[in-house]
Amino acid sequence: MTDNNTPAAASAAEADSIEQDLYQKRKKIYPREVHGLFANLRNLGMTTLLGFFYIMPWLTWDGRQSILFDLPERKFYILGMVFWPQDFIYLTMLLVIAALALFFFTALAGRLWCGYACPQTVWTDSFLLIERWIEGSRQQQIKLDKAPMSAHKFTKKFTKHFIWLAFSLFTGFTFVGYFTPIRDLAVAIPSFGFGPWEIFWIFFYGFATYGNAGWLREQVCIYMCPYARFQSAMFDKNTLVISYDEKRGEPRGARKKNVDPAALGLGSCVDCSICVQVCPTGIDIRDGLQYQCIGCAACIDACDDVMDKMGYEKGLIKYTTENMLQGTETNFLRPRILLYAAILSAITIGTGIGIANRSPIELDIIRDRNSLFRETGMGTIENVYTLKVINKDLVAHEYLLSADGLPELKLKKQRDQIKVESGGVLEVPVSIEVNPDLLDKRTTEFTFRLETIEDPSIFIVEEARYLGPLKR
Repeated sequence: MTDNNTPAAASAAEADSIEQDLYQKRKKIYPREVHGLFANLRNLGMTTLLGFFYIMPWLTWDGRQSILFDLPERKFYILGMVFWPQDFIYLTMLLVIAALALFFFTALAGRLWCGYACPQTVWTDSFLLIERWIEGSRQQQIKLDKAPMSAHKFTKKFTKHFIWLAFSLFTGFTFVGYFTPIRDLAVAIPSFGFGPWEIFWIFFYGFATYGNAGWLREQVCIYMCPYARFQSAMFDKNTLVISYDEKRGEPRGARKKNVDPAALGLGSCVDCSICVQVCPTGIDIRDGLQYQCIGCAACIDACDDVMDKMGYEKGLIKYTTENMLQGTETNFLRPRILLYAAILSAITIGTGIGIANRSPIELDIIRDRNSLFRETGMGTIENVYTLKVINKDLVAHEYLLSADGLPELKLKKQRDQIKVESGGVLEVPVSIEVNPDLLDKRTTEFTFRLETIEDPSIFIVEEARYLGPLKR
């Protein structure tokens, strides 16, 4: 017989407790509805982002869908501009800009992205609105979940999940509409005439939305999102974060409205726990900054409302810095912020200029690698090149090719006509012949110029290298 008071039994009980903590079943969080400045900002962000996502594919620009990533045709239409696979550098730059913007805003004001613009936050908030609309307030939802199954409860649960699923499938449908013309998809709805890939992605993205926003919710932010893990590397004592003013709030305790808290030896915190009830991740901000905090500022609105009702000064929970809480000066324009801002501005401006001035022609020059040069029967030196002409315009073009930068050069083409269809690539073998007596060095820079016959203002100039024999 084993004595439960023995060290072995105590050790086993402790191990069992640790295992239970590690594998504790998720407890559903019922975020309380909150109103205030930051709630209005979140709602504005949710409405704007969801509106952009759901409306943009239905709008047209120059007779085409305003945003369409046409993968089979390798054309990407974005607000009147057309991008091709050769423009991949711009996508790379946009990703760099997004990363730098994330670093900049995180170092400046914490997790603004998570609290106001992250898709997980935006769709979760929209699902919560549907849930409140059908099941009622936080207390009504808790009461409904604890009640035994009945016709009333089944009707509410069924209605909620039906609307969630319909909303999720519409989300998947809209997502696919960015890659397949959405009006064609809409026409195919009555007959369910989608292709296999359209069907797969509609249901995949739809059920991902349903699962993440309807069921997982805060679990995505806490366990699946890597940003929560490395955010601390971008924070410092001058970063604006949501914090509880412990000096002002402690010791906390309940009291009547008209009682002076100082007479009771209490701080401003009335220990109402509303800041916990409104938190979408279920944390207590009074325990300090935690990685689960997504920076939504719901606790600020809730606490300010309580302070206002009690007749206390607002700001017990607020956006502040560690230096401010310690009573020291905060420096917002610190080197890290200035460096992020400078790099972000330079790359953004450069990318914008590059997109605005990009040419609808691309010319790649490839030297013949089989020989550096060769001597012709006329005594001239010949270099051979293969030119790849890429037409990134929406219409076919015929081009005129010329070369300049070498004395008395002769340009010979194996094609008399250089005509490239929209989005097409044409290889044009050419050779350049020069009298070696006119060359003063072995390697000489020169240029190829390619222009459209229909509009000479559309042209591109690319540099190339001409190789000749060594001078004796």
